[in-house]
Amino acid sequence: MAARKRTGSHPDKVGQSGVGKPAVISSAIHAAIGLGFVVGREVLVGTVPGIVVGYNIASFGNFVGSDFPLVVRTALGVTKCSPAELRLV
Repeated sequence: MAARKRTGSHPDKVGQSGVGKPAVISSAIHAAIGLGFVVGREVLVGTVPGIVVGYNIASFGNFVGSDFPLVVRTALGVTKCSPAELRLV
């Protein structure tokens, strides 16, 4: 009996939070953009200044794109955030 070929992807599985489908992630990203969180925009993560550098499209793991759609670079490093954690500068 031959071993099953492994591709590393599981299209039928979703993230740990139970949500992570592309449509949900896409709508979270579009909602964040609608609030003004576009790439290059300066923000505050609490009191730490940062810049939005991208969008999180991860559909599995601890920080799925549906919950944390924004990727922000700060002096402390890069982090994934929800719009509720940020303020526009």
